[in-house]
Amino acid sequence: MAKLTKNQKEALKLYDPEQLYSIEEASDLVKKITFSKFDSSIDLNVRLGVDPKKADQMVRGVVALPHGIGKDVKVLVLCTPDKEQEAKDAGADYVGLDEFIKKIEGGWTDMDVIVTMPTVMAKVGKLGRVLGPRGLMPNPKSGTVTMDIGKAVTEVKAGKIDFKVDKSGIIHASIGKVSFPPEKIKENALEMIQTINKLRPSSAKGTYLKSISLSSTMSTGISIDQSTI
Repeated sequence: MAKLTKNQKEALKLYDPEQLYSIEEASDLVKKITFSKFDSSIDLNVRLGVDPKKADQMVRGVVALPHGIGKDVKVLVLCTPDKEQEAKDAGADYVGLDEFIKKIEGGWTDMDVIVTMPTVMAKVGKLGRVLGPRGLMPNPKSGTVTMDIGKAVTEVKAGKIDFKVDKSGIIHASIGKVSFPPEKIKENALEMIQTINKLRPSSAKGTYLKSISLSSTMSTGISIDQSTI
């Protein structure tokens, strides 16, 4: 058995890894058991009763978190010249087209979200080899392929994120920072859980939300009692 670190021992004095906690308790505890010197991210982990290998059970969606994720999201807008000012006015960090496509082909990925237009997707689609594995490929379902560039950038900057179930049937999503008060962590978590619940595939049988936990970058997971949600 691996030897526990000093911080892990301190954390175990505050909570029981085998116990289920209310969403309110978990939102408070995740702050208390995080001892990192930096402002760790808070992650929500939801195990679903789906088979991601089946196309009709691939759970994917977008959610606008009421309090954002506590991070300055870098947005790249790939658009035609007539949309560049709209993108800049909305707060995009990088705006352009061909020059950024060349940079990405060369391996540049210093952005968190890419917003683009349907009319230039033929060019952007060629970047799938670079962007796909990093989860950066724009997608109409997530609202990042649209003619309403300004609205899309504003929503992403305000805390709109997209998510999808991984091959293990789990959704991992950053929903805030340890510096957030417990109430904001709870409200962001609830918004995320409710959104996932609404996306239940009709073909999924049995229990849909199998388990839910909160963790930080440097902490173990705190299991949430679903009856408190």
